[in-house]
Amino acid sequence: MVRNRDRQPRPTRRRLLAAGGTVATGALLGATAPAAAQSTEFDGWFDDVDNYDGVVDRTGQSEVTVEVGVDNGGQPYGFGPPAVRIDPGATVVWEWTGRGGSHNVVAEDGSFESELVGEAGHTFSHTFEEEGTFKYVCIPTRHSG
Repeated sequence: MVRNRDRQPRPTRRRLLAAGGTVATGALLGATAPAAAQSTEFDGWFDDVDNYDGVVDRTGQSEVTVEVGVDNGGQPYGFGPPAVRIDPGATVVWEWTGRGGSHNVVAEDGSFESELVGEAGHTFSHTFEEEGTFKYVCIPTRHSG
């Protein structure tokens, strides 16, 4: 098994490509939408993400925390929660757990990008002003394997 710099086993390429996260703002997904509808809404983004259990509704909160480096299939390469619904104008704060080596948070559409960090407690924040679905990944773990 191949290991990274922190002596952690590296997950398979398939697992890493699926270990992304999503922020949905506005009313794109109904609070009572069935899981099949949510999966269709994300075009398979979470198909192989072990810690995905639906969209976590955080509407009504001005600030939401998402952990970086949480367990996803036995490896510390996930976001927790992986999918969160917020109101436009809310801020998401990503907080590093210190597990899994260095991580970053990069929007698929290029609208935000954090620096590459490995230390626990580091934070990066972004305020989502517009309605939409925003997919993001950790670049180092996305391209490994």
